[in-house]
Amino acid sequence: MLEKIDGPDDLKLLSLEDLECLCREIRELIVKTVLENGGHLAAPLGAVELIVALHRAFSSPKDAIVFDVGHQAYAHKILTGRRGIFPTLRRHGGLAPFPTREESIHDAFGVGHAGTAISASLGILAAKKRIGQEGRVIAVLGDGGLTAGMSFEALNQEEALKQGLIVVLNDNAMSISKNVGALASFLSKALVSRPLLRIESELKGILKKNIPFGEPLYYLGKGIKEGMASGYLDVGLFFQSLGFQYVGPLDGHDLSELAWAFERTKDLRKPVLVHVRTKKGKGFAPSESDPCAYHGVGIKTEEKPSPNAQRCSYSKVFGQAMIRLAEQDDRVLAVTAAMPDGTGLREYFTRFPDRAFDVGICEQHAVTFAAGLATQGLKPVVAIYSTFLQRAYDQVIHDVCLQNLPVTFVMDRAGIVGEDGQTHHGTFDIAYLRPIPNVVLAAPKDFREFVLLLNTAVSSGKPFFIRIPKATADYSPNGGIAKEETLQVGSWEVLTKGEGLVLFGTGRTIATLLCLARGLREKGFTPIVVNARFLKPFDGECLKWLSNLTNAWVSLEDGVRIGGLGSLLAEYLADSGKRSVRLLRLGIEDAFVPHGELESLEKECGMDAASLERRLLGWLEGGEWAEA
Repeated sequence: MLEKIDGPDDLKLLSLEDLECLCREIRELIVKTVLENGGHLAAPLGAVELIVALHRAFSSPKDAIVFDVGHQAYAHKILTGRRGIFPTLRRHGGLAPFPTREESIHDAFGVGHAGTAISASLGILAAKKRIGQEGRVIAVLGDGGLTAGMSFEALNQEEALKQGLIVVLNDNAMSISKNVGALASFLSKALVSRPLLRIESELKGILKKNIPFGEPLYYLGKGIKEGMASGYLDVGLFFQSLGFQYVGPLDGHDLSELAWAFERTKDLRKPVLVHVRTKKGKGFAPSESDPCAYHGVGIKTEEKPSPNAQRCSYSKVFGQAMIRLAEQDDRVLAVTAAMPDGTGLREYFTRFPDRAFDVGICEQHAVTFAAGLATQGLKPVVAIYSTFLQRAYDQVIHDVCLQNLPVTFVMDRAGIVGEDGQTHHGTFDIAYLRPIPNVVLAAPKDFREFVLLLNTAVSSGKPFFIRIPKATADYSPNGGIAKEETLQVGSWEVLTKGEGLVLFGTGRTIATLLCLARGLREKGFTPIVVNARFLKPFDGECLKWLSNLTNAWVSLEDGVRIGGLGSLLAEYLADSGKRSVRLLRLGIEDAFVPHGELESLEKECGMDAASLERRLLGWLEGGEWAEA
């Protein structure tokens, strides 16, 4: 059946039975591709019938379908002309992991972060009306995305604009982890209102046609129904109070029910919210039983840990270290924005439930909430992906750093993250955090240094930001670290001796520089490798010593060149008047990095060891001494 679908209009020719068969084939393709390529699995499986029903009822791209986050949209990609290349999903040069306007006219808005769908949809709808363009706009968001403050800001404007937006709430009671908070509890109380809506519609026709004074009786009955709703359909009344006609909740895996709802809402010229209940991971037994574990699936490798060690991620090491810190100090608390699993804190949440706070997909609130905790002498640690901390930039400045509050931020997925692509790379954090007063900003070269930095952070009494990459390595759980051991804030580490040439790196780039240094030594150079683990404050004494000893500096960024480590070195050389030292700054150019395997992306950015060696040798041997 799937081979017959070259575009969404082909769905309109199929019966409901054919569509059910199509849904099974779509799920098979999603499972096969994701298990091979990695990627999101549970969320797109749960949204298959919903997306099929939307494309059957509406006419994309005339009708714009805007997804929130976009990890649920794999079926949308398959149905909109990308079936044949779907196996390239997340591969370098292949399909993007999220909707992107450059990829298809059916991707109405590029997305990768939660909470954007309603705002973007309102903008598209207002523009359509302004330029006289026909077509409906449908915002599809999960109940996790609904917790984002931006979603409610947009809902508030919709009531004022009366634009006729259709919002489809895909309610599966999950974000990455199980949803928490008052809104999740509130949504769970909704009763099925489709029978009431059907009875209302049919009763109105019967009364008006066959019974004297039937229309007044209808409105009397309507009032009674709404009175009943006030007692039982609290969810519907909530959205109605925002100006939306509420429909639902519907069975999100019942195509006939979805078809009924969309056919009756698409011609309404007023705001409508369709509440759909789905099961995350639907149709694949392992993901149905554990949708959290199958939210995202990694690519399997054959790597084996060394003897007496285990293969760990930075997230897992962080979770272990947090448990140890909490055991030592009951003032240590954990705060995360819907990411207890993604950030490695699940065991911590189990061990210390009264000192663990999942605030939902509300990064701004998470930061200011942590600031409030810190004012009372507590030591909050905010675990948040680098790319998502961007959403709370004002709160970082205004609520934490301006007040110089002791909040520790562990920024997971710093640097290039690979297949999740442009919306998820953590390449800007060094540049956007360095200008802020009171900030301590650091990046570890390995697990042991990370734990030392975490020890240092919670005892520093400062706004302290630690960048950690999406990476795995061998790790001994105790790490040989004394419980009280810390690092001197601002200190750098000279890793290799040499003369003339200095290679500066931070975080994950250190391993690359050590490899590069070995290759340069074979060619007669003796570079010094420096671990610039603190990006603010920096080690001025180390730089003073090196500027007197050497005349060629090279920096390798774990992010964009603008505003990064190389900028720090350039500022130092300019401010100290060290004109004899030449500087080559290497890193990500002024561009967004696409998706793909980490190795492919590093090569494309010229940040792999071989590319770096060619560039550096040309600079050293060819006299390319101008600052790059």
